[in-house]
Parts: sequence; C-alpha cells; structure tokens
Amino acid sequence: MKRELGVRQKYLLEPGYMCCLKRPGTLHAVVGSCVVVCLWDMRLRYGGMNHFLFPATRDPAQATPRYGNVATLGLIRMMEEAGCRRQDLVAQILGGASPRNRPENTLGQRNVSAARKILQRKGIHIGSEDVGGFMGRKIAFDTATGHVMVLKVFQIRETDWIEEDNHRDSARRA
Repeated sequence: MKRELGVRQKYLLEPGYMCCLKRPGTLHAVVGSCVVVCLWDMRLRYGGMNHFLFPATRDPAQATPRYGNVATLGLIRMMEEAGCRRQDLVAQILGGASPRNRPENTLGQRNVSAARKILQRKGIHIGSEDVGGFMGRKIAFDTATGHVMVLKVFQIRETDWIEEDNHRDSARRA
C-alpha cells in the first residue's frame, strides 16, 4: 500500500485524550497508573491511541475519555469511522503501574482490567501488554508500523516529552 510522503504527524496525548491517525505519525504518552491502549489496523496501516486515568464511570455526566470504558469504546469507534474493521485491529495495553510506596493502590490494575475486558468483549486481539510494576512509562507508538517503544522510568516529570510544536489540538478530549 502506498503512503503519502511528507511530514509525519506527532502528538503527545495527555490523560483524557484519544487520537486516530490515517497518515504516518507518532503518538506519545507518559503514564504511571494511567493506561494507554494502542490500536493498529494491519490492513489499512492506521493507528490510534487513548490515554485514560480511571477504569470506568456509569454516570453519563462524567462520560469522558478520562475513563477507560469511555476512552476504549471511543477509540474503537474512531477507528471504525476511519474505515477499520475490528477483525483487522490489534491492541497493545501499556501502563497501569502502582506507586512503589503504596502497593495497595490498585488503580493501575483496575485500569488494565477495564481495557482488557472491553477489548475482549469487542473481539479485538490483544497483541501485547507492558503493564503493572511500579515504574512509569514513556510511550511512542508508530502508527505506520504498529510498533511501540516503551521507556521505563523511576520518576515521571511534568516536563517529560513536552514540546513547543505539540499538536494535541486535533486529539479529542471531552
């Protein structure tokens, strides 16, 4: 399949955002207990990512991509609107760490569980996971290849991977 040459799109997804790219690009996120779901269409070679903080909400007034059930279903819908078919999608789940000084905090585990349940219920194959532990993750997802790079870090700083030309305005946030 031929792809347009030119400038690659590059986005940093903060918590509560999701994005789907039809052209080659790189989606970045920095997570601790948050979870990122990357979806890649093997046929069309499109990719999308979400970044959520909490596992689920049942309150329609809070139904934003800050919640895993909303963000994961929303990302699947965005991919389908871009022409993707569920049987062509492969998912990667990343994040869900627990604070080292508070291992009883299960927020990360619950976020991972929420993503797994939705993807399995929708029949989307989970190709890989890098979840749990106590280290944060810096993530780069290449939407042209479906490859994900994960850099594990002991401390996440507010300034990690923030750039002046950050184009997150085209990422959706509620």
